[in-house]
Amino acid sequence: MSYCPGLYFDIGKKARDVLYKDFSHQPKTNETNYQGCDWSFDISCKIQDIIPGLSALVGLVIPHSGKVELQYMQDYFGVTGGIGLKTEPIGVFSPILNFSGVVGTSLFSFGTGFSFDLGTREFDKFDTGLSFTNDLLISSLTLDKLDTLKASCYYTVNPLTKTAIAAELKHSFSTSDTSFSVGAQHALMPLTVLKAKVDTHGKVAAMIQQGLWDKLFLSIGGKIDFMDQRRIPNIGLSMAIKV
Repeated sequence: MSYCPGLYFDIGKKARDVLYKDFSHQPKTNETNYQGCDWSFDISCKIQDIIPGLSALVGLVIPHSGKVELQYMQDYFGVTGGIGLKTEPIGVFSPILNFSGVVGTSLFSFGTGFSFDLGTREFDKFDTGLSFTNDLLISSLTLDKLDTLKASCYYTVNPLTKTAIAAELKHSFSTSDTSFSVGAQHALMPLTVLKAKVDTHGKVAAMIQQGLWDKLFLSIGGKIDFMDQRRIPNIGLSMAIKV
């Protein structure tokens, strides 16, 4: 039995993947947005076991961000540290230092993570969270930027078809805004995955991801905000390469 709790990023990851991953990327500049269509390329490379427990990760989302990260995992703890780049509203990349740590087991874990913006010399985020996992249900509670409280759960319906349901309750203390999101995913074929979600703010989204080869994935997603009088659908296209 493994006693490794994973990394802080793993807390709530299953639910986030169902509710947010690959639907569409939202660039902060207009350079990659044309008439409501967003595009991006996601490239990642992970080198496992440089020494026992130590891995290196390089990730690049063109044209939004990139990062280089070291990850170290052993029984009862996992830590990460690295540097990344994020796009500012004016289109300039800003360097970000990242660090996170988590303690616990594969059943229960608690951790924290923070990012420091070298450009502004301010903390970009400071998060903390905990997770409980069993064979079917994964639940988590996180506090993002010491302002947004999120409670999420992920339930496996059928592992053979990757059928799962996820839900998230989110509350912002600064704006007193509360929202609830629910989503589902299902694999029509081993390399073809459908996902859909809806939230209490009137936003509905759906996407289909097709694996072209073992390491290459193409995703097409769309979403619409029914609370917006214009109700203009947003279409997103993304490609992910994992090596």
